[in-house]
Amino acid sequence: MTAVQFGVLGPLAVTTDAGEPVVVPGTKVRALLADLLTNRNQVVSADRLIDDLWGDDSPANPAGALQVRVSQLRKALNDAEPGARELVESRPPGYLLRADNVDADRFVELTRSTDADRLTAALALWRGDAYADLADAEFVRAEATRLAEQRLAAHERLAEARVARGEHDLVAADLAELVARHPLREGLRAVQLRALYAAGRQSEALDSYADLRDRLAEELGLDPGPELVALHRRILEQDAELSAPPKAAIIRNSLPAQLDELVGRAEAVTELRGLLPRQRLVTLVGPGGVGKTRLATEAARTRSCPDGVHLVELAPLPAGDPRIAEQVLGVLDVREAAGTTLSATDRLVAALRHRHLLLVLDNCEHVVEPVAALVARLLRDAPEVSVLATSREPLGLTGELLWEVPPLSLPEDGDVDTVRRSAAARLFAARAAAQQRGFRLDERTAPAVAQLCRRLDGLPLALELAATRVRALGVRGVVDRLDDRFRLLSTAQRDVPPRQRTLTAVIAWSWDLLDDPDQTVLARLAVFPDGCTPEAAEQVCRTDLDALARLVDRSLVVLDDSGAAPRYRLLESVAAFCLERLTDTDEVRRRHAAYYTELAERADHGLRGADQQRWLALLDAELANLRSALVHGGGLRLAVALSWYWFLRGRLTEARRALAQPGDPEQEARAAPWRVGFALMQGEAVAPDDVRAAVAAVANSHAAWFAANAVIEHSDLALASEVLPTAVDDPWIEAAVLSSLAHIAHANGDQTTLERTATRSAALFADIGDRWGRLRATEWVGGLADMRGEHERAIALHREGLRWAEELALWPQVCAELSWLAWLAVQTRDYAQARQLAERAYSLAVEQAAPGALVFAEMSLGMAARRDGKLDLAVTHLTRLVDLGRGEDPPALYLPMVLVELGHAVEQGGDPDGALALHVEAFEAAEAMATMRDAIGPLEGMAAAVRSPEVAARLLGAAAAARLATQSPAAPAERDDTDRVTARLRAELGPEHFDALLAEGAQLSPGEARAQL
Repeated sequence: MTAVQFGVLGPLAVTTDAGEPVVVPGTKVRALLADLLTNRNQVVSADRLIDDLWGDDSPANPAGALQVRVSQLRKALNDAEPGARELVESRPPGYLLRADNVDADRFVELTRSTDADRLTAALALWRGDAYADLADAEFVRAEATRLAEQRLAAHERLAEARVARGEHDLVAADLAELVARHPLREGLRAVQLRALYAAGRQSEALDSYADLRDRLAEELGLDPGPELVALHRRILEQDAELSAPPKAAIIRNSLPAQLDELVGRAEAVTELRGLLPRQRLVTLVGPGGVGKTRLATEAARTRSCPDGVHLVELAPLPAGDPRIAEQVLGVLDVREAAGTTLSATDRLVAALRHRHLLLVLDNCEHVVEPVAALVARLLRDAPEVSVLATSREPLGLTGELLWEVPPLSLPEDGDVDTVRRSAAARLFAARAAAQQRGFRLDERTAPAVAQLCRRLDGLPLALELAATRVRALGVRGVVDRLDDRFRLLSTAQRDVPPRQRTLTAVIAWSWDLLDDPDQTVLARLAVFPDGCTPEAAEQVCRTDLDALARLVDRSLVVLDDSGAAPRYRLLESVAAFCLERLTDTDEVRRRHAAYYTELAERADHGLRGADQQRWLALLDAELANLRSALVHGGGLRLAVALSWYWFLRGRLTEARRALAQPGDPEQEARAAPWRVGFALMQGEAVAPDDVRAAVAAVANSHAAWFAANAVIEHSDLALASEVLPTAVDDPWIEAAVLSSLAHIAHANGDQTTLERTATRSAALFADIGDRWGRLRATEWVGGLADMRGEHERAIALHREGLRWAEELALWPQVCAELSWLAWLAVQTRDYAQARQLAERAYSLAVEQAAPGALVFAEMSLGMAARRDGKLDLAVTHLTRLVDLGRGEDPPALYLPMVLVELGHAVEQGGDPDGALALHVEAFEAAEAMATMRDAIGPLEGMAAAVRSPEVAARLLGAAAAARLATQSPAAPAERDDTDRVTARLRAELGPEHFDALLAEGAQLSPGEARAQL
């Protein structure tokens, strides 16, 4: 690291190691340096730098202008010290200044002491106001304000130290100017009043207090704070302690020095520092290892109290030890007077009655009762004493403000930028780099670091213990061994208390404080892999809410009320610890499986009604518990109960895996149609007799409809019609069967049946309140509008369907709606929109492993590409679909349509004979399927590819007559193809001859027209 030094305590200054000034040219370059300095050792984005430097008046090429200023700054630094240009690093998304030699940092370090010489040295670093030459710049204002505040605090503490040494007159004189400049600052006034009184100038002290009181009332409408009021009273009473020699003073500060950086807690520290002057009792609560002690000491470090800030460590005391007052007296160095008969508590209260200080009581949980008793007494009888406590449970006192210390923020995924923004990852990376110099948080390590942070719940102590293993195992090796975390996560650091040297010891510290019944409840809660509702906890753990509340109070159970219903959760490490101590594992897991099986069966019914959204959300929240129950006793009964949920969520593979479990004969019969349906939906062939047998076992049931409906996706319309339930007395099953009949009618081009069944299905589902059912029925209402050329209506219906599907997170239906909209965009010539929608549908279908949705999406991709002139891309998509459709048995329903589209692409690519063969194949496939509506496109395709213009004209005439007969008008995109062929034939044959041939063709059936070839 180069030795360039930066000064901000005054006008911005840069000097070499030899003290030579470095000229930083230009206002913008100096502003750039200041901006980087206020954010030193952190990346500042280019966009923010541009905004800070130019605001609304940015140059034409702001990025280029910024780069020029960066180059000028690097050159200035390098001219002064070779190699110093490297201090300014280019790091996405901006720049970073590595600055270790900054006078502000030295100032802050020196002011952490209460030693007068160090405070004097700190204040000597100042050369004027911070960033004095850039004071108007918004980007330095916060830093300058913070430093100015710290400067005043340092003046106060120096004055206090000098008063304690007896320099009363000198301090009073030195403070006169400072008080005049900051007349409303109560801390300065307090020190001045003490100095004046101790110097025998009581009347001046009283005048100064009166001046402050009047100014506060006049300018702010406030009275002096309680500390000053108490000091004023003591002056009036001529309290001898105010002028006592310095040796009588309590030691000023007993906080330990900061040994390493506190990572990820900047906002927490700021919030606590704002609370401490206003709240007399703040208790930091949270689980072991979450960092309560570090946060408390850091928040207290800058607290300005005339009698200091004092840390009292209670962890060494045995559980329940009443000797809390003795511990505090020892830290404060208050000696017992000879012959006294007062108790330790009375002596402490007497010593602190007129003291203004902050006590940090650390690790109170194992002595919470005696601590609470002492704190209550201090709050009552020592009005200037404040307490900041850390504990795994509250003290339970009036006026106590509980501040729950959360784990560090976790990375949402393994993307390196996302991981770097996570406080948990930053802490782990910092500690790992301290153990292994070569460790970097980069693209290679980020995914493993993200996984580790999540597995360790963002607990700082666990992350720090894990970091000690990186040198030997690498970060991936640490992650791979987390299942054995209690052996893995330990440290040999000799300055760490024994209770924090292993993860086991951290958790055992809290476990050992529980009585036996609460230990039993906590161990049983560990069978819930992702938390549970209060009802589930009561039933599975055989407990009540009082016991659960006690565990929450002791920071062993987390109450999460961020969702629709409150949930109790254990951190993963706590759960692993407790599972090892669960003595009735089999019985608890049996109750767990029974509870969630019964819940799933209730949900299975609820998912087909008006409460569908609530039940979906409930099962989503309980998914980890449901999966655990499947493994530990729920079996095939639970798998069947969850099958409809899995279908709605698109989890087909998971459903098939669960349904593969063996069961008793009744369960096997109930599972059979679900197995068949999911297999068909994933593109597997199932013999017709197997379908019939599966449906017959549970005829006219929800599951029977599910299997029959899946047969439609496999293109066997006759089999689907055969096995669909008929004797239906359930409105939901009736509505579902009607939606399937609508699907079949759409495939057959039977608009009359399609309109009747789709409309009736939608009405029934609306009455039931099933939004999925309404979606399903409305899909075919939209399909009917598409067949009739009512494209705007169809688009409106499917847009509404997409909105419903997204609201319910029904991803398979989202795929379907996106694909429908892509198809309609193709038909209406909006090819760019079609590609965008189809790509979204395709990606989602891949994610959902849904073959049917993939086909629909890729069909639109191929059609949009062909009609937009991208023939190679179109041929790639369409050829893949043709091969897939030919390979099905029976051939896929979509095959004729895709063959036609591929035929047009081949013809436009210059191979009319190859195109004609594809169109003929499409016609024959449509004939075999008896879906003559699908024969119209092949006739139009043959007209485009056949070499005889007379035959082509007759084919067009036959196709037009078929469209009229089936009420299937051509979409705008389809008209483009026929218009292209029509224009060519009119030119070749002449208008009159063409029209005559067209009329001849209109008299032909599709089969007769095909015979023209």
